[in-house]
Amino acid sequence: MNELLAPPVWVNADASFQRMFADLAGQPRVAVDTESNSLHAYRERVCLLQFSTSQCDYVVDPLAPIDVTPLAQIFEDPRIEKIFHAAEYDLICLKRDYGFKFVNLFDTMHAARVLGYPAVGLDTLLAEKFQLTINKRYQKADWGARPLTPAQINYARQDTHYLFDLRDALEIELREKNRLELALEDFARACNVEDPKEKTNGSSWRRFSARKELSQRELTILSELCRSRDMIAEKLDRPPFKVVGDKLLFEIAKQSSEKNVDLAEIGLSSKQIRLWGREMLAATKRGTMAPLVKLEQPKHPSAATLRRLEKLKAWRKKITQELKVESDIVLPKTYLNLFTENPPKSLRELEATMNDSPWRFKTYGSQIFELLGD
Repeated sequence: MNELLAPPVWVNADASFQRMFADLAGQPRVAVDTESNSLHAYRERVCLLQFSTSQCDYVVDPLAPIDVTPLAQIFEDPRIEKIFHAAEYDLICLKRDYGFKFVNLFDTMHAARVLGYPAVGLDTLLAEKFQLTINKRYQKADWGARPLTPAQINYARQDTHYLFDLRDALEIELREKNRLELALEDFARACNVEDPKEKTNGSSWRRFSARKELSQRELTILSELCRSRDMIAEKLDRPPFKVVGDKLLFEIAKQSSEKNVDLAEIGLSSKQIRLWGREMLAATKRGTMAPLVKLEQPKHPSAATLRRLEKLKAWRKKITQELKVESDIVLPKTYLNLFTENPPKSLRELEATMNDSPWRFKTYGSQIFELLGD
């Protein structure tokens, strides 16, 4: 049965933020989560930050007139362990919006993946481990809207409140299976977040460039449609799919619509046609006359590269089945591509390449090097 929790501390002013910060700075570990508005805005942003200590849950409103940048000290402090569940997206958002850097991380989702759990959602793990029921009804809520309801705030705090117990239970299992070292080095690797790419207006057409059923002219029309849709979406501050969905945009490009009736037959609503039909048709017309878009020529790997790739994949599949984990736990895709395209000439070179994954090198390095030899 779920425990009755005390209300979380709502942090939306400098005074409450400073009290929370002082508490977090003195902790050996804190649980962290974020909520963003990717389903409700053209350019998403972090709309909520949640922190838990062993004694208190905090929910921070970064949209309030407070400065949250001092939190960089928490995220960069190697003495404080930061516990996330599914950290990758949170880290990307926090770096994009605030430039935060990270050290000393524990990701309960990745820990479960290293252990071979078939389902690693937080609600599933909490139900399995502690018979806790987490209601996910607000998972797709508009976290950028204000005010938030008490139910939303309570939902948000549940994503961090139980992470301490989950983290400790998973660490015991990692030690029992001799996989803690592997998990820890993956946590360290996850801290190296790449600088996020700036969202550029109209570039979304490239997602369709591999579709063989599109001619180059149709792809050119689609590029103009995407550019027009993105301009509308940015002006309205809503995701492009909430203007016109990809499937409909694809059909407009295929049929090269010239009349509103065509848009209706394709499936656009009367409201979409009334608001944006003229712009969609104008974009279609531009696409029929514009210079054809230039496509990036795909790289064709050599026969030797493909041979190495197949050998590594077959080996990885065998180890995956033995450990009962997913393939990237045995050998991440970055290593797979790097080794097949630029095979190391010696074990020492391989070790240097895998310097951020010493467990994998120690456990599999000689096997990998042997497989890469011609």
